[in-house]
Amino acid sequence: MADTFTTRVVDVTTGSRETVHDLTAACASFLREAAAGRDGLLNVFVPHATAGVAVIETGAGSDEDLLAAMKDLLPADDRWRHWHGSPGHGRDHVLPALVPPHATLPVVGGRLELGTWQSVVLVDTNVDNPRRQVRLSFLG
Repeated sequence: MADTFTTRVVDVTTGSRETVHDLTAACASFLREAAAGRDGLLNVFVPHATAGVAVIETGAGSDEDLLAAMKDLLPADDRWRHWHGSPGHGRDHVLPALVPPHATLPVVGGRLELGTWQSVVLVDTNVDNPRRQVRLSFLG
């Protein structure tokens, strides 16, 4: 079978607070249609200058720990040269250097091949932008 490429944009509402939003179910739903039982790669990409994609454990405190670490590494104060929006917004523009805006993940038999406790998440510290888009692309 020839290589195929399928893509979909998923809209995510993150609200007005920093968040780690689980994308795993959206990825699985997309792959049921796009991969159709085949092997390949899933690329998850956020076309935003102030958000990132991570693969972490969720629901056991790691998501809150990640946000706490981002607050320690990138405090929301007046040190940032890039300034507009909420106080400390410049740090949101540095976030993608630490939490990249993409991840490429293996797909085996049409299913996302994650570890037992791994989830795919959108990391968003920008409280000024409550709506995000995530592009899911499958290459089989």
